[in-house]
Amino acid sequence: MKIKGLRWYIITLIAIATVINYIDRSAINILWPYIHEDFGIDAADSKNALAAITTFFMISYAIGQTATGKMMDAIGTRLGMTISILGWSLSIALHAFARSIMSFSIFRLFLGFFEAGNWPGATKSNAEWFPPKERAIAQGIFGAGASLGSVISAPIIVLLYLAFGWKATFVLIGFLGIIWLIPWLYFNRNVPEKHPFITEEEKQHIVQVQDNVVSPTVEKLHWKALLKIKNTWGIILSRFFIDPVWWLFVTWLPTFLKEQFHFDIKQIGAFAWVPYLFAALGSLSGGYYSSYRIRQNLPAVEARKEAVTIGAVIMIISLIIILLRLDNLRESPILAMCLIGMTLFGFQFLINNIQTLPSDYFNGKNVGTVSGMGGTAAVLGTLITTWAVPIITQTSYISFFALAAALVPLSWISIKYIYSKK
Repeated sequence: MKIKGLRWYIITLIAIATVINYIDRSAINILWPYIHEDFGIDAADSKNALAAITTFFMISYAIGQTATGKMMDAIGTRLGMTISILGWSLSIALHAFARSIMSFSIFRLFLGFFEAGNWPGATKSNAEWFPPKERAIAQGIFGAGASLGSVISAPIIVLLYLAFGWKATFVLIGFLGIIWLIPWLYFNRNVPEKHPFITEEEKQHIVQVQDNVVSPTVEKLHWKALLKIKNTWGIILSRFFIDPVWWLFVTWLPTFLKEQFHFDIKQIGAFAWVPYLFAALGSLSGGYYSSYRIRQNLPAVEARKEAVTIGAVIMIISLIIILLRLDNLRESPILAMCLIGMTLFGFQFLINNIQTLPSDYFNGKNVGTVSGMGGTAAVLGTLITTWAVPIITQTSYISFFALAAALVPLSWISIKYIYSKK
């Protein structure tokens, strides 16, 4: 049996895995403002408690990014993604058995490690299944899964919580990843060159135009060797500065809505998805833009950098408007959601192009490793901002948005100027 357009089946499954990834990780952020009292934590300490739980997640996520990146290069994306999603599905289900902040934190540690594999796995898979001119749009489809997961997670989690309670919610969303494994193992039998379902036409389209196919003559580099290359540092630093902006909203948006607009959990379910719809559109738009520029004969790396610049400008403008009008936005929650949405639109417009750079800069044997290193740097930056938020938001959220605005140009500088010209 031959399947026409098999590469699009693969990237669709990866996008669905990313949707599940974000449903799982978003659950505690959405539910925490309304369940912290079950653990004897009052409102004054709830943000510090969430920061502590998130820290366990982010530390293991940082380790997992590099470890699973190496795993994807070692055993391949089919088995590597299987291990990752099986691990995180079991981990999220275990949250139902948490009896204290410590047990919650331990389960978050396991969740973070296994969820990390989704990103280097997706980046490596895109390098295997797509030629350079299609990688950004493929990465955009995968990135849209993160946004779509955030769009649907709030209403889904709120409905499950209201119907069954928070414990059953964690168990039920854990089943999603197990179900995903069935089509993944069926469609993703092997790499394109050896896949039994791929048509000869599609195989030639993928393999003959690849500029970094895995070749026995190309060396697989160790971390130390990769860190001597400027391109590696451009990716690492750009992720260190820009990813915390996304996580500021993923982690703290429900708390922001409760404190700034006094939303109850039903209102959070009704409003919290709006910014992520913008983000999904930004993900697809950013991938389409750089792919379009490549078709106009612009070198792939330059097309990615153009897209990064456009996304950064959109983010900075949106964040500055929020800073100038923050007090007035209390009366206009829809406008606030749209401005935050434009910030996340810009983020997704640029991040998928940054995440595609490892496959542009490096040989296929090193793509997963470099992508994982960038992911680890992203988490380290996020840990710093996670602990800063409870301190800087004690009286106002002005510093919260100012921090986000300051990080964007630092990431842009890293991509623009830290690279090897050879």
